[in-house]
Amino acid sequence: MRLRQSPLDPGSRFSSARGSALIITLWVAFGLVSLALYFGNSSSLELRVAGNFSASMEAAHAIDGAARYAALLLSKLEQPGVLPDIKTYQREAVPVGDSTFWFIGRDDRQSQITTDLPYFALVDEASKLNLNTATAAMLQLLPRMTTELAAAIVDWRDTDSDISEQGAEDEAYLRRNPAYHCKNAPFESIDELKMVIRADAEILYGEDLNRNGVLDINENDGVASLPLDDRNGRLDPGILEYVTVASREPLTTTNGTRRINVQVAGFTQQLATVLNASLGSSRANAVLARFGGPGTRFNSVLEFFVRSGMTVDEFAQIEADVYSAPGNNAPAGLVNVNTASEAVLACIPGIGTQLASSVVAYRQSNPSRLNTVAWAADVLGAQNVPRAGRYLTGRSYQFSADIAGVGPLGRGYRRTRFMFDLSEGTPRISYVQDLTDLGWALGKQVRLQQQQLAMNSR
Repeated sequence: MRLRQSPLDPGSRFSSARGSALIITLWVAFGLVSLALYFGNSSSLELRVAGNFSASMEAAHAIDGAARYAALLLSKLEQPGVLPDIKTYQREAVPVGDSTFWFIGRDDRQSQITTDLPYFALVDEASKLNLNTATAAMLQLLPRMTTELAAAIVDWRDTDSDISEQGAEDEAYLRRNPAYHCKNAPFESIDELKMVIRADAEILYGEDLNRNGVLDINENDGVASLPLDDRNGRLDPGILEYVTVASREPLTTTNGTRRINVQVAGFTQQLATVLNASLGSSRANAVLARFGGPGTRFNSVLEFFVRSGMTVDEFAQIEADVYSAPGNNAPAGLVNVNTASEAVLACIPGIGTQLASSVVAYRQSNPSRLNTVAWAADVLGAQNVPRAGRYLTGRSYQFSADIAGVGPLGRGYRRTRFMFDLSEGTPRISYVQDLTDLGWALGKQVRLQQQQLAMNSR
């Protein structure tokens, strides 16, 4: 018969102590493993953060390189004021070291966008309405614009404190929280519209919340996610898509010669020299004879062309030498008929919704003729040239480069918008805006490609 061991037996106490030591050892080991896992995970996270930061910096450097590339392109334009053909420069998935950049652009059919595939190109700022020169009636015709906001825009930029019909001055802005004054000075950027009363997010951005001109997934899902959209399979942008503050022309040509203002009496004396050099004396005399006496003047370059009797090719040779503006002012706010979207063209008196689609259709059918404003006379007709011509040009001297960059292995997305001004000859960056916070702007297909790169690197 086996005797039960007493709890006070030395053997029992030894076994209990040994069990306690084992439990303590296991807890210590568990703690050490936990600490190792914690610090390992922390180090891995820090390494990933450092990698993402490094990729972001490389993307930023790629964007800087892209801006220099854009400046070089614009400094070597074959024709002053004419945007380079997209086939002549790299604009999409351009490698810079281990990073890549894209020029996020727009085509001329913005109102018909039904795809998530971005359009890549530099953007002509003269393809838009200028907030500082467009009339309230013109602004009212923009998509999503209201009569009250159009009037408030005019009141914001004018130099007086008089309230226009349905407009707004200090009385309205001083009631806001925080209060501020109506500017009563020209707009310096389109984002300044956010300060104008009645300009809400829906009017400014529409369905294009990230301002890339592309129908992204969240912009075609109804109320499932911002922005609110009608889920009709078509992008309906806000007014920021159609406006600028950067369209103006120079007073001199690229060689420093003063341009000829056809709105000033006596311009034919200067014009004779230009015509003789370009067309020869015989043809120059025939053109000059059509202008009559020295008191002849024209409210637009397009009217001047129609009266001159020149061919489109002849006019293209001298177009950069002439302009039309009151007094000695440089032309500002003219809309480039070669690049403006249908929505913008519809705002121009003498074009409107009746002819805007015809202008765009003609451009698409005759791409080789888009180096001058002259062709527009054929589409508009003699009755509309006097009304529309004063708002139109065939030249542009400000271009924007909306550049997206991605670092190595699809990481480190950045986006910056640069404004280039060529009105003084050499391209000058006049405005820089970081748009990274607006989110991914390169569409679904590029995102999938970049994600695949990241997965392949693991």
